[in-house]
Formats: sequence, structure tokens, C-alpha cells
Amino acid sequence: MKIVKAEEAISFVNNGDSIMIGGFLTVGTPETLIDELIKQNKKDLTIICNDTSFEDKGIGRLIYHKLAKKVITSHIGTNKETQRQYIAKELEVELVPQGTLIEQIRAGGVGLGGILTPTGIGTVVEEGKQIIEIDGKKYILEKAIKAKVALVKAKRADHVGNLQFAYTAKNFNPIIAMAADLVIVEVDEIVPTGAIGPEEVEIPGALVDYVVVRGRK
Repeated sequence: MKIVKAEEAISFVNNGDSIMIGGFLTVGTPETLIDELIKQNKKDLTIICNDTSFEDKGIGRLIYHKLAKKVITSHIGTNKETQRQYIAKELEVELVPQGTLIEQIRAGGVGLGGILTPTGIGTVVEEGKQIIEIDGKKYILEKAIKAKVALVKAKRADHVGNLQFAYTAKNFNPIIAMAADLVIVEVDEIVPTGAIGPEEVEIPGALVDYVVVRGRK
């Protein structure tokens, strides 16, 4: 793990990369890293996230600046620009039930091929997917999801990258940290190693590549 400025961390993101981003309606979203994605004009991104937030906040700003070619998400209802671009065929949107989406990401993080879920059976969600019947009940095989990069927001990190999250800001963040090749974390503060007790470590430093302090350019 290395502590760097946002400029250096985001320099490792390439145009066309798949990126998982934590948070829901901006709670738990790494805003400093999003600022830097916009500043460096990273384009053609596939963004995997819980929601696309609002046009002027959080992940929604990436949509507003047209940096995404596709989003895989569970919710676009609060972002009219996502809806507009989708209807105008400027942006590909794959809507996934929230529980299914996070389980697909968790499966990717722990090395599984996918999950079986009854959610979506009998609806358009099952179209084109493998259906498996177990004990007389049908399930959809939803494949695991991984990404090139995960942008994670944590409350604090120590000097070896152990992370602690805060309240509901935890949401998608710990799971996506397990499912990407490169993990970049934005934190509110860096604390001495040992300040986060073993029982408080929610993601171990072994999974973290770079840490950026919030608001530090």
C-alpha cells in the first residue's frame, strides 16, 4: 500500500476501464477521486455502482460529463441526466436488482463463477440467461462481476492500509474492495498503525493498493 495524491492514484486509471465505485446517493462515495477522474478526463468508462446519484453530486457528475459508456447499477431514479442519456442511446444502462448486484460483486471477489437467485424469474431479467431448477424451484444464474479498478471511500486507514468504514457509508465499499485488480481508497484521515484495533479492521491492507486523503489534491 502507498499513500499518494489523488492525481497520481487516478493516473493509473485508463480510458475504457471498468470501475466499481462505492456509495449510495453520495453517502460513502469517494468525491475527491471523482473530482480527479473528471479533471483527467478519463473516458469510455464502464461504471459499476449501486446508483448514479444526482447530476451534480457523486457518481452522477461522471455521467453529466459524459465519461461513462455504460453503467451497471440498481438505481437511476434520482439522476435525470442518466435517464436522458439512456433514452437518447448515448449511454448503455444495465439495471440489476440491488441484492443481486452486490452478490454478483461478492462472488467476483471471492472467486466464484456466479450466484443463483430467484429474483427476476418470470420477468425480462431472465431473458438470455441460464435458468437452473433445484428441488422444483427455478433460479437465474447471474455471473460474477469484477472490475479493473475499485474506488472506495473509508473513514480512516492506517499506514499499512487497514480500513475502517463509518455507519451507512459502509454500503458497497467493503465488497467492491475485494473484486477489483486495483484498489484505490479515499479516507478522511490516516492514523498510526495499531490505532484501528484488529476487531475494527473491515478491509485488511493486503487488499489496498493506494490511499488518498480526502480533499488533498
